[in-house]
Order: sequence, then structure tokens, then C-alpha cells
Amino acid sequence: MARISDSHKRWMKDPKYRKAYMALEEEFALASAVIEARSRAGLTQQELARKMGTTQPVVARLESGRTRPSMRTLERLATATGSRLLISFEPHEAKRRAG
Repeated sequence: MARISDSHKRWMKDPKYRKAYMALEEEFALASAVIEARSRAGLTQQELARKMGTTQPVVARLESGRTRPSMRTLERLATATGSRLLISFEPHEAKRRAG
């Protein structure tokens, strides 16, 4: 039986799979950051939703990575969790030049 990591390595050779995987990676990174901010603040989804002026299902969708939040939503999340919102642009690994 093949391991998932082996299959993933094989599939990453397919440009369509690699593109779809990389697109999801960004969504997962944002979802992870939202979960981390809420956890660090010691809030439940319901409590965060109340502080943001929204509902728990909206927070759940943010944490699932299925939605692309607006800047306003991210700012409200930062305020509600006592965090500072930082946005940065980083070059893709393949595009970086050696020293």
C-alpha cells in the first residue's frame, strides 16, 4: 500500500496538481493564522464572533480556509484578538536567486 507522502511527491510532478496544491497552501496558511490568533487570545469561536460583530459560522468559515476575507474582516479579527495585522509579500522559492 502506497503512503500518502509518496503519492504526494509523485503527484507534485504534475503541473496542474502542483498549481492547485500551491493555491490551497495559501488558504491553509491564512486559516492557520486565524486559528492561532483566536487561540492566543483564549477565545472560542462564539466569543470571537461576538467581539467581531459577526456570527460563529462566519468564524468557522474563516478557520476552514474556504473563504477569502476582506481587509475589513481581517482588521476586525486583529482588533478582537488583540493582534496586529501584518501583510507581506515574499518571493516564491523557485524565483529566489542565490546570494
